[in-house]
Amino acid sequence: MNAEPALARDTEPGPPEEPATDAADTDAVAAEAGGPQDPAESGDLGGSGDSGGSAAGRDAEAAGAGETTADETAETGAGAAEEGATGAEEGAAGAEGTTPAAEEPASGTEGPTSGTEESASGAEASTPGAELSEAEAELQAQRELRARIERRKAEKQSAPEAGTKLSGKAADLLAAVRAVESGERPADSVFAEPAAPRRAAAPPSPGPRTRPAPRTLEGPAPEVVEAVAAVLGEGGAPAALAAPTAVTLGPEAPELLRADPWQLLQVPGVRPDHADGFARALLGGDSSPADERRGRALTTWLLAQAAAAGHTALEAPQLTEALARQSVPDPEAAVQSAIAEGDILVFQDALDQGPSGSPGPAGGSASAAGGSASPAEAPEGEQGPPVRVLLGLERHALAEESLADGVARLAASPTEGPADGSWEDAAARLGGSAAELVRAVAGHCLALHTGGETAHREPAALLALARASGLRVCAAAHTPYGARQFAALLERAESGGAKPGDAAADTSTESGSADFTEAVTTVSALLRGAAGPARDGEGALAVDLLVVLDAPQLDVETAASLVEALPDGARLVLSGDPAVLWSAGPGRVFADLLAARRCPHIASRTPDPGPLGELTSGIGAGELLQVEAPDKEVVIVPVREPAEAVHRTVQLVADSVPRTFGVPAGETQVITVGHGGPAGTQALNAALKERLNPGPGRFGGFDPGDRVVHTPAPGLAVPGVVAGAEAEGLRLDCEGGTVVVPKDRVGPEVVRHGWAITAHQAVGRRWPTVVVVLPGDAAGALTRSWVYTAFGRGERHLSVVHGVEAALPRAVAERPVKPRTSRLETLLRAPQEAPAPPPSRDEPTS
Repeated sequence: MNAEPALARDTEPGPPEEPATDAADTDAVAAEAGGPQDPAESGDLGGSGDSGGSAAGRDAEAAGAGETTADETAETGAGAAEEGATGAEEGAAGAEGTTPAAEEPASGTEGPTSGTEESASGAEASTPGAELSEAEAELQAQRELRARIERRKAEKQSAPEAGTKLSGKAADLLAAVRAVESGERPADSVFAEPAAPRRAAAPPSPGPRTRPAPRTLEGPAPEVVEAVAAVLGEGGAPAALAAPTAVTLGPEAPELLRADPWQLLQVPGVRPDHADGFARALLGGDSSPADERRGRALTTWLLAQAAAAGHTALEAPQLTEALARQSVPDPEAAVQSAIAEGDILVFQDALDQGPSGSPGPAGGSASAAGGSASPAEAPEGEQGPPVRVLLGLERHALAEESLADGVARLAASPTEGPADGSWEDAAARLGGSAAELVRAVAGHCLALHTGGETAHREPAALLALARASGLRVCAAAHTPYGARQFAALLERAESGGAKPGDAAADTSTESGSADFTEAVTTVSALLRGAAGPARDGEGALAVDLLVVLDAPQLDVETAASLVEALPDGARLVLSGDPAVLWSAGPGRVFADLLAARRCPHIASRTPDPGPLGELTSGIGAGELLQVEAPDKEVVIVPVREPAEAVHRTVQLVADSVPRTFGVPAGETQVITVGHGGPAGTQALNAALKERLNPGPGRFGGFDPGDRVVHTPAPGLAVPGVVAGAEAEGLRLDCEGGTVVVPKDRVGPEVVRHGWAITAHQAVGRRWPTVVVVLPGDAAGALTRSWVYTAFGRGERHLSVVHGVEAALPRAVAERPVKPRTSRLETLLRAPQEAPAPPPSRDEPTS
């Protein structure tokens, strides 16, 4: 079928349909931050009133920090991070030249929801002694990581007390000085660069591995919740906020709220207007927009909204402008007060001319934390290199610094393992980019691998070789689906199945045997200790080679946790497709690692096969190709109105796809731009439920048989089906087993209908057939990465319900990603004195 000609007009996004959530407040941050790269999964299709064109994209992105916190806050009224464009951001898939036209099948299901806030998990765990849920375990692991980082930083900065015994580096230095004085060592040897510190890998377990008993997380004491409820009642705040507030602020919550009512802004779901009303009720005439406490709280809140949009820091002018829009009379004073109190950190990073000629972070970062110096202040009379002043929350700064330190440690670690020529011989047999990956890992402890779905065979071949060499190996994917797929690839690689470079090899979904699924897990399960290798007494993983798939989905805190858990000498391979949407959480880890060039980068030469592979390859290169699709692999369904888009989508899922391809409606996934709007996930799911599984929605809007997505923790979205309801809550059959969602948590933050999902929720999975819905009001939110991600989810067939006209090819050609602000690339380059490893000869140059 031929591609449908582009329509004449270019439609801008319309106003959001979901309830307004103080989008202006959040837009301040998101728009100024340049907008997060990843679509605002929780945003409305239309975007906020001030968004349009590329601005809409920025706002949408900032809103969407992925399916996680931003999604939640937006949905519960925490608003801000939504930036209205969220929904809009996810929309983009049209076909101007994608290929066949004619309305044909495709649509889908499954998909994750937006993330769950920390307060929710804390509230759920309010019963002492209860086992940790997946969300609570992940939050606990993040807290422990931050505590370890803070302890190390404190140890580095603190001086020993007089009379105490020296240890560590100080003791080594004293011994070296005494050795020089006694003539045992030459003086210049003291100043030689020491070898990278090494932490021995954990020895293999002598017997079957035993896992520690599940940890428990006690909720706030009942008396604390009651005291908080009393204070909230005095300020006119709902009693339902008592438990989340006690979890967020701790046992001192009542005293903190009385001393500073704006501390309520730290509680997820609370907006500035809520906190202002609470403060007026508590303080009466003493409440003022100029209150220093209000300025500090808003400064922290705006940075938290920026993090939900994907940024780990904001430039100083962006933050002060956002504060001014919140009616803070002296924004710079508010920033200085927050810095002085230690609520936020300030950094000065040297700027360099990037590849495109625009300023960008350079190597040599001069970062300074805290202090009372003005963030915009420059030394008088001195003209040094240009710098950018960034402001960020401590947790993200610590995570980025820990990650940069860990990357430097791995890059400097000498490799251990097979020293004979066995790997070289195996590489010669594999050939192509798989051989280059094997050689890179043989000589380096850190390597990056990029490629599409078919390129996963290359890390599978590497892992099979390492297992055969007697190394302890593990692979971790973003989703359970990805883990099962990779386990099947590993099994075929070890049994002498398809070669890594065989593009025609079978790509159908298949589950690996128990032996291989034990070696392949998800990143979430690996970090919480639910699967994967055991850990030693210091928390290091007993592994010699770790392959992390879907690396673009790593946020800074998750990546820092992974690197922190690796012992010296262990090899780490980060593999992923750099063209897909970035992580749901803050940061752009994989992109920064690629840009910093601190380790070998192997770019796969194994293309994805067929018309769909050709189409997505062209999109990744910035061109929307017209591909030949003799078997209707790609079909374009033109529409003019959102209502028509919904009607045609239901028709495709329920009739056309099953009739043409024999694929049941339950195996077709619909992907659209956002949750709100006339053609967002809410509207599409309502129409699909009415057609495919009608019912009264007796269980919180759900009926048995409904397709859903469950979000157990921020950034995790698991598809499932409603199995029923019981006294404890809603029972879901999800990937990995049965899940019961407590009655008080059944809502859009945790469970959504899943016939239609956003592109962010679809990352890490594929379906036999996919329907991508691009309503006209989503045009301004489209980016190349969104289109690439959405169009690449189908294995056999892609239908595009196309209503954005010429905006689709323009987005693919002109708008690669939604930018994010991050310090990681600067931190990675700063300590680098030796030249970076040369790129692979197959690595594309920018």
